[in-house]
Amino acid sequence: MSGMTGLVTTSPPRPGVSRPGTGGGDDVRVPLLARPLASYYLLLFSAGLLLLFGLIMVLSASSVRAFEELGSPYAVFARQATWVGIGLPLLVLGSRLPVRVFRLLAYPTMVVSLLLLLVVLTPLGKSLNGAQRWIEFGPYTLQPSEIAKLALVLWGADLLVRKRRLLGDWKHLLVPLVPSALLISILIMLEPDMGTTIVVLTVLLTLLWVVGTPLRVFAALSGAILVVGTILAVREPYRLERLMSYRDPFADAHDTGFQAVQGLYALASGGWWGEGLGASREKWPGLLPNAHTDFILAIIGEELGLLGTLVVVMLFAVLGFAGIRVAHRSTDPFTQLAAAAATGWIIGQAVVNMGAVVGLLPITGIPLPLVSFGGSALVPTMLTVGMLLSFARNEPAAAALISSRAAARRDARDRAGTDHWRRRFHAQQPPHGGYRVDVRREDGPRVSARW
Repeated sequence: MSGMTGLVTTSPPRPGVSRPGTGGGDDVRVPLLARPLASYYLLLFSAGLLLLFGLIMVLSASSVRAFEELGSPYAVFARQATWVGIGLPLLVLGSRLPVRVFRLLAYPTMVVSLLLLLVVLTPLGKSLNGAQRWIEFGPYTLQPSEIAKLALVLWGADLLVRKRRLLGDWKHLLVPLVPSALLISILIMLEPDMGTTIVVLTVLLTLLWVVGTPLRVFAALSGAILVVGTILAVREPYRLERLMSYRDPFADAHDTGFQAVQGLYALASGGWWGEGLGASREKWPGLLPNAHTDFILAIIGEELGLLGTLVVVMLFAVLGFAGIRVAHRSTDPFTQLAAAAATGWIIGQAVVNMGAVVGLLPITGIPLPLVSFGGSALVPTMLTVGMLLSFARNEPAAAALISSRAAARRDARDRAGTDHWRRRFHAQQPPHGGYRVDVRREDGPRVSARW
């Protein structure tokens, strides 16, 4: 970066490149992170590369089992590509929507997500592997808890902005935000889905931290959530088994610790550089469960080695940095809260997933954002990335730059139009400087009249 600041060129100054205060006489290049649209491009490239990386790895991780179960090695990949095709227009649309539209969507999204969370607990919900988390729509399924994450981000940010003059009283700070978030968490726990509940509570704690909750209140609430979570974890036998196997998965490597052990085997066999793309052995039937969903990072580590896993970690780090940067640089309170909460959701979920794969956290069964297979998780996440891109475009410096570029394009179009008609006008002038009118008779050729 320091080397770039010393470059001086004689090219015409461009918006967003010249350093303020130079008077425009010399074009002094500024560091990349100091440019108005730096947050936008960091978000765009990190999320885009994660999406591309995810498509490649879903194809690789699912091909063998897809061929065995569905008759085509591309069956799972085709479904994932379809979800990406649905999510991309939403991402682009979200990146162009003004902030006020997201505020308008807050309450309707919250109501819809609560209704869907109730519906999924009825006979209309689909049960799989002992969990009832989905609603079927023909060949596709919808997981309402994924929509609830985005709903809590939008609704919580809007609520706190509306109550900002009352937030000095801790009761107004916590009510109704905390009871509503706990209601969502309870409905998700009834499915049951401990991993998604952790992410929802992460969104809640992020909102409270960014809005400036007193440390004693924040610590008390966090402690209460931790105690309740521990109680819920030890009450259910299967959760207690996960906790016990987390301590030493090799103690029961063929039963409760099977998935964790196979994931570690995959990472270990990849070494530094990996076995090569498509060369994973753990993705074959009878070995690593959920290879293309919850444990796709293990397949990445096996095929692309430590280098591949570090690339994924770095991309999430860049995305998280860009999201926090947007929240920090924005002047609108809603944007600050929503950007921080959305970033906390995506990065928190990524940390929980990757921590479980490498054995640092218990297995909770949540996908790796933007990478793992699954449309119910992918599409809301892509829409959220689009929202973050919109917020990045609305940073004060970025908005001023975009506005100046739009004005320059309008002026260029106006000048081009004027020059076009001027050229057409002069083309009609005869050599002696008078005017020429072309007349076409009905019964004869065209005649030019001059005066």
